[in-house]
Amino acid sequence: MSTTSLSGRTAVVTGAASGIGAATARLLAARGARVALLARREDRLRELAAGIEADGGRAVAVTVDVTDQDSVDAGADRVHAELGRVDLVVNAAGVMLPNPVDDGRVDEWSRMIDTNVTGVLRVIRAFSADLVAAAAEGLTADLVNVSSIGAHVTFPNYAVYGATKAALTHLSASLRAEYGPRDVRVTNVEPGLTDTELGSHIDNATLGLDGQLGEMVDAIGPLAADDVADVVAYVSSRPRHVNLRQVIVLPTRQA
Repeated sequence: MSTTSLSGRTAVVTGAASGIGAATARLLAARGARVALLARREDRLRELAAGIEADGGRAVAVTVDVTDQDSVDAGADRVHAELGRVDLVVNAAGVMLPNPVDDGRVDEWSRMIDTNVTGVLRVIRAFSADLVAAAAEGLTADLVNVSSIGAHVTFPNYAVYGATKAALTHLSASLRAEYGPRDVRVTNVEPGLTDTELGSHIDNATLGLDGQLGEMVDAIGPLAADDVADVVAYVSSRPRHVNLRQVIVLPTRQA
């Protein structure tokens, strides 16, 4: 069995419009998987799908908002119609909105919880039957959740974001107890400082949070999205009896 090929696999990748999601989708397709690209920005998805197809891969752009149940359900129907049963799900959609809790930004709290936690659950609900069925037939089936080291490393003003990622990390561990006995692997990937669009979501100029993040980037040197994608592809290509349940990937200079 090849340790790199994902030929014959059918993958769903959320957050595929940019960053880790886009990089993961490109790499999975390059390794032979058929990939459904899920995100809100249709133009980005179509551009990515066209690039994958031009390189000889197979990709379908599916516009989905993971915070909307009807959107996820419609997206799942489209994936099944276009690609059939899914055996690899990568939850890479996420949002990071740091602010002091004292600011009381309920809008931001709700958005992070609905995207980073409930959004993941919506996607799992949409494709869990596929994973279980594939595993029951003796095929490899993977659920990969992209969390963050913010799940267990505290940063000032990132409390709610960190809490959502801690929930995702714990959810991933707990799901192994449900899916593992049915031969579905669950992997939680926690990247450290990574160069993605998440930093552009920061809107608090008063505290200089965007500047703090920039200083970290300059001092440490972040991972590229491709580095995290490489980890996702690696864990998904292990022999089916091997489950890398938790992977923390950091820039070498990050403590």
